[in-house]
Amino acid sequence: MSNALSRRSFLAATAAVVGTGAVAQTAGTTEIEGDISQGVQRNISSFRSLDWQPYFSDLRNGAILVDIQSRALHYWSEDEAVYKLFPTSVPLTEDLTRTGRTEITRKVEGPSWAPTPAMRIRNPEWPEFIGPGPDNPLGTHALYLSWQYYRIHGTHDTRKIGRRSSNGCIGLYNEQIAELFGYAKVGTQVLLI
Repeated sequence: MSNALSRRSFLAATAAVVGTGAVAQTAGTTEIEGDISQGVQRNISSFRSLDWQPYFSDLRNGAILVDIQSRALHYWSEDEAVYKLFPTSVPLTEDLTRTGRTEITRKVEGPSWAPTPAMRIRNPEWPEFIGPGPDNPLGTHALYLSWQYYRIHGTHDTRKIGRRSSNGCIGLYNEQIAELFGYAKVGTQVLLI
């Protein structure tokens, strides 16, 4: 009997150590979902088609609406022939979140990345620069906004989509940012709500 108890204790301790490592790896980088058994709140209505009229006066140069709460990005082309809806990652915290009107000022395929001054203070161990490639946090494509340091970009870490996981930017799957990159242009209006 004491052998079985020792084995159980060993297995419990091993599971605790392994679990601690997994939490430490994701600490501060993604949202850890809580226990869903205590009342599940469905998010089905978040991914519904929307009309552009409540948000934009016209579709000059196309329009992008990012809904932070539902973690969804809507795109409408200028001629209304194209409407797309994409799941996104959003900023980790309210203080990293910016809302309001902006526009696309630059489009970059194969972007490079450097942490902002605020990121360097919070994470001094981060590298000062990462060139294009699989280690780049901006993924394969980036749409630069008129707000300094803010982007709509891809990510190689697909676990981040649908979560609060960014330092301020809006992230999409690489395949979907490539699609949006093809539709959007410099001057496309953007609204984050």
